[in-house]
Amino acid sequence: MDIKDKICVITGAASGIGRALCVAFKDAGAREVVCVDRNGEGAAETAEMVGGAAFTVDVSKEDQITKMIDEVEANIGPIDLFWSNAGIAVGGGMDTPNDEWQRVWEVNVMSHVWAARHLVPLMKERGGGYLLNTASAAGLLNQIGSASYGVTKHAAVGLAEWIALTHGDDGIKVSVLCPQAVRTEMTRGHEDHVAAIDGMLEPEPVAQMCLEAVKEETFLILPHPKVLDYMRHKTADYDRWIRGMRKLNRQFGHLPDIGKGDQ
Repeated sequence: MDIKDKICVITGAASGIGRALCVAFKDAGAREVVCVDRNGEGAAETAEMVGGAAFTVDVSKEDQITKMIDEVEANIGPIDLFWSNAGIAVGGGMDTPNDEWQRVWEVNVMSHVWAARHLVPLMKERGGGYLLNTASAAGLLNQIGSASYGVTKHAAVGLAEWIALTHGDDGIKVSVLCPQAVRTEMTRGHEDHVAAIDGMLEPEPVAQMCLEAVKEETFLILPHPKVLDYMRHKTADYDRWIRGMRKLNRQFGHLPDIGKGDQ
């Protein structure tokens, strides 16, 4: 997809990857960049940077997502591209409280479901559109230190695959972003975590990679190329891969958990 003159909506736009995406898409010629975040002040700051609109939305609430989409469609124009970028991380294993599991599930998975549920019929009527989800390398591999993050990011990848295979013939393009560590609020103070084992990228070059992927309509976006090698090792010998991950768990499992934050 050529971004020029398109209306783009990006969640998690107050900082990090989301803000960098907003800037990159505006610089690429988007007609309107709609900046969405639960942090309304941050969303407004990003919107001012790109001359776009800002919406304060908690993406763990379906009604807030659908209301924002309806307002954009009515007052700005038909949405060409929607990037479900907002995400959160909570450290811990199976002992993570139920309410924390639910919150992570709603933000990391259901927010993508709700956006697609509302937009796919509209895009089908118009002959197509683009849906993008930010997942994580944890959605292809897993996440030492956070059961809820690893599980929900796997689900986010699975959802993106399902939308692509089910609605590709309807003109719906789909991409899923699966980076390792990127310097955001989520990774602040965790530069020594296992997710940064292959280096921590800045949000701006990641956004540029995403822009190129959208132009090429590439499904899987891997800012850290090494992730592809890890995926191949996993599928080639699952048991060996598990043993390797156990070794990493022994090495990094003593570090503070990945905590809470936005991507």
